[in-house]
Amino acid sequence: MLGLSEGATATVVVLAVTLSFPCFLYGAWIMIDAEKVTWGVLTHHLKFILTGLTLTTVPMVTWMIPRLTQQLSGAAALHAFLGLQAYAMLAFGGTGIVRIFRAKWEHDLYYDYDEDVLLDEIGSERMQFWRRRLRIGVFGYTFFWILAYLVGVVRYFLKYRPI
Repeated sequence: MLGLSEGATATVVVLAVTLSFPCFLYGAWIMIDAEKVTWGVLTHHLKFILTGLTLTTVPMVTWMIPRLTQQLSGAAALHAFLGLQAYAMLAFGGTGIVRIFRAKWEHDLYYDYDEDVLLDEIGSERMQFWRRRLRIGVFGYTFFWILAYLVGVVRYFLKYRPI
């Protein structure tokens, strides 16, 4: 990665992944704090979520995954397993958000927000199911992400001893 030593690269990766968490938290706060989820709120939220996903995914794809087979110890396998579970939960939640987005888009609720229209009433009779699926996916991603992060940080400190 950019011609850095393995320890320096690991430090850059830990910092990037660590910086992703505040992005996730602030992105979540935007949605929790919003009374009306308009297009502006959604795109503002997504800027932080996508930044967090980029800060996590790019190091994973460019540095962690290519090195996995060379260091498949118990801790590395656990770290990879937890990370894989996090992304599986993200995909699970993503199947819900696609249908919610489509229903809100078709009913023009991002631009012409109508407080009298309940999200459960639009789209399909399964909207409550898709919203639940999104919540489970987000919670699951966050849960497994935190576990994978903690295992990764412990591995980093044991292997590179930066302190």
